[in-house]
Parts: sequence; structure tokens; C-alpha cells
Amino acid sequence: MRVLVVGAGGVGSAIASVAASRDFIEHMVLGDLDPRRPKAAAAAAAKGGDRFTGISLDASDDAAIYEAAKEHKVDVIVNACDPRFNPPIFDAALSAGVNYVDMAMHLSKPHPDEPYSKTGVMLGDEQFKTTKEWQDNGLLALVGMGVEPGLSDVFARYASDHLFSQMDEVGVRDGANLVIEGYSFAPTFSIWTTIEECLNPPLIYEKDRGWYTTEPFSEPEMFEFPGGIGPVECVNVEHEEVVLIPRWIDADRVTFKYGLGDEFIQVLKTIHLLGLDSTERIKVRDVEVAPRDVIAAALPDPAQLGDKMTGKTCAGTWVKGLDKEGKPKEVYLYHVLDNEESMAIWGNQAVVLQTALNPVIALELLDSGAWEGTGVLGPEAFSADPFLDLLAEYGHPHGVEDRTP
Repeated sequence: MRVLVVGAGGVGSAIASVAASRDFIEHMVLGDLDPRRPKAAAAAAAKGGDRFTGISLDASDDAAIYEAAKEHKVDVIVNACDPRFNPPIFDAALSAGVNYVDMAMHLSKPHPDEPYSKTGVMLGDEQFKTTKEWQDNGLLALVGMGVEPGLSDVFARYASDHLFSQMDEVGVRDGANLVIEGYSFAPTFSIWTTIEECLNPPLIYEKDRGWYTTEPFSEPEMFEFPGGIGPVECVNVEHEEVVLIPRWIDADRVTFKYGLGDEFIQVLKTIHLLGLDSTERIKVRDVEVAPRDVIAAALPDPAQLGDKMTGKTCAGTWVKGLDKEGKPKEVYLYHVLDNEESMAIWGNQAVVLQTALNPVIALELLDSGAWEGTGVLGPEAFSADPFLDLLAEYGHPHGVEDRTP
């Protein structure tokens, strides 16, 4: 398989690290606006070989992405950028006649009058509108194929196929006990994306009501995370799983809650209060700049924090309902990654590595034919079994905790 990865930041570089260990990758091209990043990632992954190449590429330029896909004769484009760059990358893949994979879907637009009760444009709506066009061209756009969304959706499909006859609630729960030495505030993932998903109205799905929204950081709950992480307070956050899971899985309710912590929430609220979450450009002396871009530039690059991080991160899906015999059942399917282990084995910090594993596994399943399809599809549209088998083969078996009262 020949792959073009657009974006060579933390996740894009980690994708190359993971892919380097697998033989199915014939050639991988990494592209980024800063040519130093893809060249460094390619050199680290190649280790003297020639399967990896780094090029200069503007993620906002669909024509340039199209030309790169054609020049390097790729089979698939992987979008490893912030979701603001989704439209040009998504469109370029369709125009070039190649498959597409992303880890975060097209951005939402809140309801203009009632943002905290009604949906406006939901995450991925603009992508799903093009399903027939992708089908007519015999192409696949696999959307939301990171860890959350991604692995969490695979867990939901596995639970539906093997564990439950009725799913009362599917709740994705994310928590960590990561500490970054020397920083009072340093997000472990893209702050641009974090601001977007945490300050937007969170989505909730209920079968009888459909999709609706609520206030950011609403419905706090204490959730016990495995692997020694322990109890973490989680709150409602806008996320793709709430859009994706109900499209393929029969569940009465779907939620996403994130363990942010009081300090992180207060920082985000302050950013919003000051208008620093805005993506609209403002004039500062002789230049125009978006406030959110300034925050992203001022904070440390998450990809460079691995050697200063300690602790573990956990992504998982909690499901409550009836088992195959009709008896009450409650489980948490999860993946825990220790940062020290991630750095030692892969050379990437835990949060970006946990995200990068999943698109590479999906690519391998598409290459082998274990997963196949056309149109715009989420991870739930495919069997979970081969994915989880490969996850274990990659050295990252998932866990299942029975939490039936």
C-alpha cells in the first residue's frame, strides 16, 4: 500500500513510527507546511531504508494535495491535521480517486438561536452528504479512525456483536493521570482541537429524541479508570462517537465524557471569556492573526513533551444494557497506555501514539481485504474482531472490565 499522510506533527510522526514496523506499507509520504517535520519523521521511520519520504505540503491547498497524491501514486490519503483542514484534504482524495482516512471529522456549527439545546450543523454532516459520490467512484472515506473516535467505536461494535442484546447506553469515557514536569499548563494533544471540542455545545443522542445539545462541561460524573489511574471526574464534550455510533449500532443513548480536571476547565473557560478561542482574524499592529492560533503557537508542541511526561492515559467505551441471555450487564472496554512504555518502545508520547495506532491498523485491514466498503463510513461499519486481533499483534491488547452491579 502506498500512503500519503498530510500533517507531520505529533500524530503524523507517530503514524510513521508505527507503520515502519509493518511490511504492508510499500511507501509512505509525509507532507507538512514545515518541510523539516516530515523529513525528520521520515528519516526516523526509515532507519536507513527508502520506504518513507518527507515533502513540503500545504494542507489548505487541495490542488497541491491532489498533485502529491498523483505524483507518488498513492492508494490512500491519511489526514493527520487539525479538523479545520479537513475539507481540502477530503476533497483532494475524492478528486484524485484515492481512499481517505481521518481521525476527526468536519467541524460543526452551533445552532444560531438555541445552541445549548438544538443541533446546528453536526460533526461530519458535510462529509456524509457526499456518500453517494464516494460510492459511485468505488472509493472509501473512513472517518473518525483515531482512538476517540476510532478505537472507542470499534469497542462499541464489539459490544453490540458479542456482549449485548440490548444497549441502554453507550458512553465513551476518557481519562488520564498524566503529569508534565516543568509546565503549569501544557495540553498533551492539539490545543486548537481541544478548544474546539471542549467549548462547542456537547452532543447527546437518545433514540426517542435524536441528537440534541447541552452546556459545555455539563453532567459531571466520577468514573473509575483502570490501570491504576483511578477515579476522574468526567464531563460532557462534543465528540464524533455520538454522531457515528447511532448510525450503525442500536443504542438507546450515546454520550461522550472527558476527564479534563477543574484547572483545565477553568483555563478553557477563561480562554472563551476573553475571546481567545476565536478563529476569526483580528488586526494586531501590522498583522492579522486568529487568537486561537496565537494560543497554539504560545504553548509547547505536544509531540515534544514525551520525555517530560509521566503517567497513563485511558480511552474506552462503557456499555450498559442486557447481555445475550437478557440479563443486566455493564462493561468497560478500554485501552491503557503508559507514557514511559510508549516512549521506550515507539519514541512517541502516549496520547499521540494511542491515536496513531488505529489508522495504521485500519490501513492494514483495508490492504488485506479484511475491511472493505465504499462511501463515507465510520469504524462501526466494519467487524471489530480483526481490528482487535491486530491491536494485540501490535503489542497493545485491549481490556474488558465487567462492571455489572
